Amino acid sequence: MNVIALPYDWSNYGEVIEGFKKKYPEIKVTELNPNASSKEELDAAKTNKGIDAAPDVFDVGQSIAATSTDYLAPYKVQAWDKIPDGQKDANGAYYADYTGIMSIGWNADKYGDISSLDDLLDPKFAGTVALNGKPAEAGAAFNGYLMANQLAGGDINNLQPGLDFFKKLQEAGNLTTVDVTNGTIDSGQTGVVFDWTYNQASYKKELKDKGVNWKYKTFPKAQVVSYYNQAINKDAPHPAAARLWEEYLYTADAQNLWFKGGANPVLLDSMKEDGTVDQATLKDAITIEGEPVSYTNDDSTRITE
Repeated sequence: MNVIALPYDWSNYGEVIEGFKKKYPEIKVTELNPNASSKEELDAAKTNKGIDAAPDVFDVGQSIAATSTDYLAPYKVQAWDKIPDGQKDANGAYYADYTGIMSIGWNADKYGDISSLDDLLDPKFAGTVALNGKPAEAGAAFNGYLMANQLAGGDINNLQPGLDFFKKLQEAGNLTTVDVTNGTIDSGQTGVVFDWTYNQASYKKELKDKGVNWKYKTFPKAQVVSYYNQAINKDAPHPAAARLWEEYLYTADAQNLWFKGGANPVLLDSMKEDGTVDQATLKDAITIEGEPVSYTNDDSTRITE
């Protein structure tokens, strides 16, 4: 089975993958391009169509999922009825798996505190402020833009304030388009990053071991929430293994592994009800304050286009 765009430190995917290997040792898992964007996942499927190297499964942002259904094979996992209606395609082309809360993270030792979006226009942030990818291609970047837009005074129907802010950030010389990785954060190349809370938690843990104080925060009026989505490649070279993988991901074991990694799994509410949620993780989990910023599939398509 071929997976793609699953870094081990992204929402604890390392343990998720290892758990699948342990449960199904007869299935060889090949990991393609861990740092691929959602768009690059689909591009890999198109480029490698018809050969064994194509990805079998996808984990993509909502905007890419909603505009790529022609490339997806409908499949409804056994836990289908537990997934809220608003978090799945009615025909089973894609279905939510987990979400984080969009946040700003930064090297507090080097930059001190950040309390507002405009703080990032300070010359001390020269060439170091980054989105995690390109907004039209990567879910993390798309939602990072929406957070900035919200903080700049916009909303899901008014995107101009966000465009104005990033223009100012670029003119100040503070915006970088370097692809964010643990390496760029470790080196200081990307010292301020818009990213999901579960990724920030991973950065914080890794940098703490190196003596760096990485902080991150969400903003009450701009807590952007957007689930990533599972989907199966319509031309998957290993379609049976792909479906087995999806079934595994919607077990309490796998959902709790995502939860442990700082994400909020889509089955969290149902696991609370049936008592299968990991209580230790639940105790310290980052929660949404008030009404989160969310959007529909139509919104994501409109914004991306």
